[in-house]
Amino acid sequence: MKGDRVEIVVDVGDGSRNYEIVATRAGRRVEVHIARGVVEVTEVTRTGVAVRTARFMAGRVLALVEHPVEGGQSGEE
Repeated sequence: MKGDRVEIVVDVGDGSRNYEIVATRAGRRVEVHIARGVVEVTEVTRTGVAVRTARFMAGRVLALVEHPVEGGQSGEE
């Protein structure tokens, strides 16, 4: 859903750095996969095609916060 976003805080040695991945268009969503020491955050279209991907070493990730879109698909208008 447009507005889905994930915030990632990464340790860069002398401090931390914030990254934000946002679903930029209607119908897109943000997915998070954690495997083999890598955190992968991907913006995906309705058909499952990856539009943009960010990868971080899991050992360096300090925080990962998912912010779903407010209201969701409740069917209310």
